Amino acid sequence: MALRNVRIEVSYDGSLFYGWQRQDGFVSVQAAIEDALAELLDTVIVIHGAGRTDTGVHALRQVAHFHVDTRIEDDRLRHALNAHLPKGVAIRRAETCRDDFHARFDAKGKRYGYLVQTTRHRPVLGAQYLHWEPIPLDRLAMEEAARRIEGERDFAAFGNAGSPRKTTVRRVDHVRIVPRRERFAIVVQGNGFLYNMVRTIAGTLLAVGKGRMGPDDVTAALDSKDRKHAGPTAPASGLSMLRVLYREPTFVGRDQGPKGSPGMFP
Repeated sequence: MALRNVRIEVSYDGSLFYGWQRQDGFVSVQAAIEDALAELLDTVIVIHGAGRTDTGVHALRQVAHFHVDTRIEDDRLRHALNAHLPKGVAIRRAETCRDDFHARFDAKGKRYGYLVQTTRHRPVLGAQYLHWEPIPLDRLAMEEAARRIEGERDFAAFGNAGSPRKTTVRRVDHVRIVPRRERFAIVVQGNGFLYNMVRTIAGTLLAVGKGRMGPDDVTAALDSKDRKHAGPTAPASGLSMLRVLYREPTFVGRDQGPKGSPGMFP
């Protein structure tokens, strides 16, 4: 039987894993899915994700693909995989795709959200999915600073040392502050991100909201290309990968999985 290429849409609770990528001696999302495939199909299968999320970072719609030799049809494969997966990770959807599709290299962009709660008391339920700020924040200043970040430019000041990169130039399509009751999300979409770039954008905007930086300071940090001039790297708990964007339609059939993840995003 010929191998077929299957792409999957994955949700996971990053607080239960040491990131996406398989690492010896650590529990990762990639390893959990590969181990589930091995148990189900009695063979070693390597999956390729659209991006590598860090320890504590969540995902609502991560995308991955793998080549597999099986007659199990897509929805049954999704259901069987979920039966073998541990708590905290689930396959939302699965579909056979063109043989040369690659979850990472075919992606044209990603959308992330950073969730902040602004109550006076420390959150209890769902605290692992957000960042708590108990002091008032200047939302208008944050929105102005967010606009300064949009566009294609050198984001060296917003990238921590990490994985190798040929260039620090990236395109940020939009940065939005989306309020809902006692929470708001910083939603960032772009064609690619440096290591910890989205968390640094969130930390910088929070510094603006607290009055420790102003919108002009954000512009100056970008121009400096020096990491020390941007704000702090926000904690991982508030960050979720919301969606991976492709030029071709993906997951065009009926929605096989849950409609959302309660408590994670507004």
